[in-house]
Amino acid sequence: MQSSSIENKRHSLAHVLAGAILKLYPDALMTIGPAVENGFYYDIDFPSNAPKEEDFPRIQDEMKKVLKTWSSFNQEKVTKAEAENIFKNNPYKLELIKGIVDKGEEITLYVSGKGTDYEFTDLCRGGHVEDTKEIAEDSFTLDKIAGAYWRGDEKNKMLVRIYGLAYDTKAELDTFIDNREEAKKRDHRKLGKELKLFTISDLVGSGLPLFQPKGTVLRQELEKYLWSLHKNKGYQRVWTPHLAKAQLYEVSGHGQHYLDDMFSVHGGTSKEDFYLKPMNCPHHYQLFLDNQFSYRDMPIKYFEPATIYRDEKTGQLSGLARVRAITQDDGHLFCRVSQVKEEVNIIVDIIKQFYTTMNMIEGYWVRLSTRGDDKTGYLGSDEIWNTAETSLKEICDENKLPYKEGKNEAAFYGPKLDFMFKDAIGREWQLATIQLDFNAPERFDLSFVNEKGENERPVVIHRAIGGSIERFLGVAIEHFAGAFPLWLSPVQLKVIPIGERQMDFAHDLFKKIASEDIRVEIDQSNESLGKKVRASKLEKVPYLIVVGDKEMESNTFSLEGRNDEKVTGLSYDEMIRFLKEKIESKSL
Repeated sequence: MQSSSIENKRHSLAHVLAGAILKLYPDALMTIGPAVENGFYYDIDFPSNAPKEEDFPRIQDEMKKVLKTWSSFNQEKVTKAEAENIFKNNPYKLELIKGIVDKGEEITLYVSGKGTDYEFTDLCRGGHVEDTKEIAEDSFTLDKIAGAYWRGDEKNKMLVRIYGLAYDTKAELDTFIDNREEAKKRDHRKLGKELKLFTISDLVGSGLPLFQPKGTVLRQELEKYLWSLHKNKGYQRVWTPHLAKAQLYEVSGHGQHYLDDMFSVHGGTSKEDFYLKPMNCPHHYQLFLDNQFSYRDMPIKYFEPATIYRDEKTGQLSGLARVRAITQDDGHLFCRVSQVKEEVNIIVDIIKQFYTTMNMIEGYWVRLSTRGDDKTGYLGSDEIWNTAETSLKEICDENKLPYKEGKNEAAFYGPKLDFMFKDAIGREWQLATIQLDFNAPERFDLSFVNEKGENERPVVIHRAIGGSIERFLGVAIEHFAGAFPLWLSPVQLKVIPIGERQMDFAHDLFKKIASEDIRVEIDQSNESLGKKVRASKLEKVPYLIVVGDKEMESNTFSLEGRNDEKVTGLSYDEMIRFLKEKIESKSL
């Protein structure tokens, strides 16, 4: 017997849950129960005595009995009248039946456990296991209870949603649960507060994080590293203002396609209307237009880590993961069609180098986002889109990128490559992106003079390596669990004097190390040595040195790492050289 897909197992378990619930709560009204990522759920109307999470063991025991009683899921096709008779006491199913009939579709039911105490019939399109023996009893667990409006409409009745987790094996289930617990410990909102990295202020506003000094170091170090990867590859830094006249976004197309996500600004003195920029690209087009470039100048490459603003929904804002002030490590290239492959190859190399340094390169893949069959809402001709999509596919093939095509996922102005990376606990994040744009040059009348003395349209390549500084920092905080590599750490070294007698020496040492461009702090508290060392490790400082009489007399030091690494008997120069070599190599 061929094993069913995990989606089929999860969908089947939604039915199993329903069968168990109806045995324990006979008056329950079942509504919808799909498979979802990591498991399944069922939305249920309990007229009385709704279960609580403490009832999960009893429900799960009943689910195991259902599994042993059922053998298969048997499909039956019925008429509208037959279906309505079966579900005559369930208004939710009757509403679904009407919707199916109105669409002209067939009504299919799935029946399990016919003739047993656990007989259950559900209105369903299918996708189940062939035999319930395929589902191991220890491969699933009930997870949580939540409220859910019928059909997602807040005007409708609130139902009880029971979530379950399900995997092929107990080992996979246990791994998911362990990783989820680990994710809670690594939550960047929790660590950001504990490590004093950023602040969310109600007075400033939701989605507008304020970066503390240590968080600002993280931002600056990331920006410095990103610039170091670009500065020898023809990129030039630029700066553009945070707002622009509405006319700019009418030309760019954002006014027609993005207006609901933009912040409008009205000048109190000028009485002019502006928008906070939601993208940097239209500003960069103005820089390009103010030059008379020839084919000899191409490609032109602009780099700007600039803050943009988008009116994200309040309920979707979360720490640094979803914000309204978004600092993109943005870059725009203007090149000839013949240069596209070479330039994209350079960007791909930068992306690989950056994520190798971040220890996130293993298991990455690329989504090639195309327009697909539905062409509404996209700018530009079919010819332009075909050229752009073909170019990216060829680049993926020639670079042997592990890619999948995502139809109907392109930006409104062109296709793109989105790079998917995994963090330390296996979660996947869409981070870097490369987007081809054949439309903006037309809209803004961008051109350069070619060999024939004629105006030629450039191709615009939009690219971001980390996506946005804020979101990437949220990912990085969780990826490293706040224990950043030495080069990135806000504080790289802590000097800990044992007592008052060593304080002057420690201060002099602190000042000397700080002059070496190493981020160092000194612990001047009156706490015991043990407490000082523990505090340093809780702050996740990579290295500390304890200053006692021995260190003062010999002028030699021992570096103690946060993971019990020890490097002993170092002269001052040796210690500095050791730290600088690790910082410069960006080793983990």
